[in-house]
Formats: sequence, C-alpha cells, structure tokens
Amino acid sequence: MKGYEDSTYGDSFADVYDDWYDDVSDIQATVATVRELGGAGPFLELGVGTGRLALALAATGVEVTGIDSSPLMLERLQGKALERNIHLTAIQGDMVDGLGDARYALIFIAYNTIFSLQTAERQQQLFHAVANRLCDGGSFVVEAIVPDPQRPAGSTVGVRSMRSDRVVLSADIHDPNTQHVDGQFVEFTESGGVRLRPWSIRYSYPHELDQMALQCGLRLKHRWANMSQEPFTEQSETHVSVYSK
Repeated sequence: MKGYEDSTYGDSFADVYDDWYDDVSDIQATVATVRELGGAGPFLELGVGTGRLALALAATGVEVTGIDSSPLMLERLQGKALERNIHLTAIQGDMVDGLGDARYALIFIAYNTIFSLQTAERQQQLFHAVANRLCDGGSFVVEAIVPDPQRPAGSTVGVRSMRSDRVVLSADIHDPNTQHVDGQFVEFTESGGVRLRPWSIRYSYPHELDQMALQCGLRLKHRWANMSQEPFTEQSETHVSVYSK
C-alpha cells in the first residue's frame, strides 16, 4: 500500500485498539502458556501495542520488555502501566533491527503481528534477529491466522460495526500471488467526520514460517490451535507455533 509505513497501523488504531480488539484472544491463556514456556523470564513482546498482553504478563511479577514502532501505541501502554502500577520496559523501535543486546528466555509475537512485515525477506530477518536474542533453550512463540489458500483474488467490502451515530465499513484487496492483503476501516460519524484506518499484511503459511525458523537454527517444538493449547488440526483457522533454540 503506497504511503504505508511501519508505524502506520499503530498510529491509526491506537485510540480504538483496546475497544476493538480487547477480546481478540484469551489474555489469561496467553499469560499461562507464555509463563509455562518461559519460566521466570525475562520476556520480550514484539509489536507490544497498548500492552494488552504484556501488562498482564508483567503483573505476574516477571521482567517484561515490549517493542513497538508506534509512539501513540506506546503512549497508551505507558499510561495504563502507570495507572495499574505495573513495571515493564517499553522501547520505541523496529522489531527487526532494534532489539538491542539483551537476551530473553522467551520472545513472542501475537495476533498476526508478524504479517505486518511486508515481505518474506523481512519476516526471515525477524527470525534471525529473534534467534540472536534468545537464551540457550529459549522459545519464540508466533500467534497467527492460517491463511485460506482458496480465498480468491479481489476486493471485499463489509460493515464492521454500526451504531445510531456512526458506522465503520471494512474494505480490503487480496493478491494471492504476492500473499498481500491491503485494507481500510472507514469510520463515518453523525457529525460528518470521516476517519481512515489503514492496515496491510503479507501473510505466510505455517510451513513457510517453519522454513524461516530452520534457516536460523530454530525448530518447531509445539503447534497448537490457540493459546489454550487446543490441538492443531487441518481445520484450524489460527495457530500458535513454538520454535526453540
């Protein structure tokens, strides 16, 4: 999408993210699984956003760092951390090139955030960066959709939500050849305002992610359908993949 940058998504959704996506996944199950895999930590969340998961994890008393390219997302995270008296480290930066020198027992990336990296090469670079920052025996946890190989090329338009004073439409364009989906949420209000909230992903299939992991010495240890560790099957629409060093 022309003009779309690393921070575009976060800056466009920061003011509505907690309302729109608070229930997109099971926070308690995520914290339980991450703690089970990573023990006492330390932990790093890539694309931490407003801290929906990182704050809940930090509240268990472990050391948590979160990185995000959007200053508006991090501003909301820090506000919530202060309000709840929870300590975590927030870094504004690129989740591929800005991980610093620290090492972590577990690094995780939730809810399709890996697909915000716009090329397969960039996603591969992320795996390399993560492998370099994991402690020996550490884990990299990826939560994402399982793309539908039967989804046709072209555009779709629908209604995301509707109230008496506003309506939010959803529009996207899918290119199966490049594995890209570009979209917009278009919000109309009674006062005449219009707000565009763009998003863009380059999706990868689970077997493609497995190959990226292997190329930097990470091997698939677990694959579940969700953070509750339900079995992954051919019918699963999402996956949680755990790669170990």
